This record gives sequence, structure tokens and C-alpha cells, in this order.
Amino acid sequence: MKTGAIPAARSGEATASGTAIEIHGLHKSFGDLEVLRGIDFTIDPGEVVCVIGPSGSGKSTLLRCANLLEEPSAGRVVVGGIDITDPDVDIDRVRRRIGMVFQQFNLFPHLNVLENLTIAQRRVLGRGKDESARTARHNLARVGLADRESSYPSQLSGGQQQRVAIARALSMNPELMLFDEPTSALDPELVGDVLGVMRGLADEGMTMMVVTHEMAFAREVADRVVFMDDGVIVEEGTPDEVLGNPQHQRTRSFLSRILHPTDTDTPPTD
Repeated sequence: MKTGAIPAARSGEATASGTAIEIHGLHKSFGDLEVLRGIDFTIDPGEVVCVIGPSGSGKSTLLRCANLLEEPSAGRVVVGGIDITDPDVDIDRVRRRIGMVFQQFNLFPHLNVLENLTIAQRRVLGRGKDESARTARHNLARVGLADRESSYPSQLSGGQQQRVAIARALSMNPELMLFDEPTSALDPELVGDVLGVMRGLADEGMTMMVVTHEMAFAREVADRVVFMDDGVIVEEGTPDEVLGNPQHQRTRSFLSRILHPTDTDTPPTD
């Protein structure tokens, strides 16, 4: 775990930290419920970090704090050298560098696929119609949906909609991609195509922070696995270390339930 204080950035000015994300002393509470209880870690450029843990451990809240969709109660989040928790920072400008893919696809149902990919490019980045369309088509090809640009979301499977959502995020040319359980809303037979796209992004060197319950994906693709429980990081390391030889009982118990389910909850028969 890489920790240590760094100078605060001023009004969106980047520091020379050389990291993609730095999180220092992060706390988040919702009323009396403390969801994050002092998180410290970093992600380097080109690194893929998978965050795993039981429901309610704070994984998604951590991810949402990483681009300030949730306001931290305390601590600092530094993205590309910019302290986004500084109240003087233009957070919308920083968010342009971060792609976010949610559990739900959040596509505009009244727009076709190409329009879903071009609207933010034109309104947020100020790109022209032709440049936006070229970028959109390039990214639809990257996710294997070059032939569906005229389709509407209702005409696509869940897996196709999620791949469109990934292409939409890529069309903003992000330096970092955040994935919040991107396959949890999909039927099992549709998961593979989405994970395949994510594997491709990892192979291209995209910096990625992925909250996931897909242990095979984490083992194969992640540079580092972070196990969270009860609002803290319990253990982190390479996939072989965390998934293959966990050092903490909480990690071992979680992985046992996920990787080796038993029928102990099934009532015995006579």
C-alpha cells in the first residue's frame, strides 16, 4: 500500500505525483452510519485494481468517492495529481478525465446508440458532429458493436447495452476508467462479452478500478486485488497473494463462501 502525504493541489493545478489516483484517510458517513473508515491507497497509471468484498463493505461508496459522486466526510482524493476534494477545484473538468460505468447502463432510451455516444462529446467537449461520430464509431468497433449504431437501447440485450455504456465512456477519451459491478445486472450468458471488452482495455494499458464479484476476472486481469470489509481495506496484493494465499481470516472466509459454496444451508433429508 502506497501512502504518505503529498502537497495539496491548488484550484485544479496538477501535482507531479505520477499516480492515477491517491486516496488518503478517506471517511464517508451517511448520518450515523460510517461506511468508509479510513482508506489509504493508490493506483498507478496503467494499473488494473479489482476491489472485492461482501455486500455493505463500502466498495461502491469508495468508487463513487473517487470521482466525487459521493462527497467524502473526511480525507483527500487526488486524481492525476489534482486534489478533487479541494473546494476550489473545477470537478466537472476533472471528471472529463474519468470514465464511469455503473451497474445499470443509464443509456438515453429515446436516442439511438450513435446518438448516445455523441451527445456528451458535443455538449461537454465541444466536438463537432463529424468528429463525434468518428470517435463514437471507433469505440463501438472496440466493443464489438459497430453494426448497432442505429439501434435503440430497447433493441439491445443487457450485455450489448453495457458495452454501449463502455463505448460511451471511452468516447470521452478518459485517462482512467471506474467500473461499479458492471456485470451484476446481466444474465450469466451475457457476462463474458462485457468482461472480454474489459480485458481488452486492460491489454491496451487503460488504468482501471473495478468493483467486482467476478473472481476469475480479478485473478486473470488485475495487477492488484483489494479486499474490503466493514469500511476498511483488510488485505491487498497480487491476485495470487490475495485470492490464492490470503493472510487474513476475513479474506479467507469471504473467498470460501464465493469460491467454494456448500450446501450447508440446504435442510438435510431423511
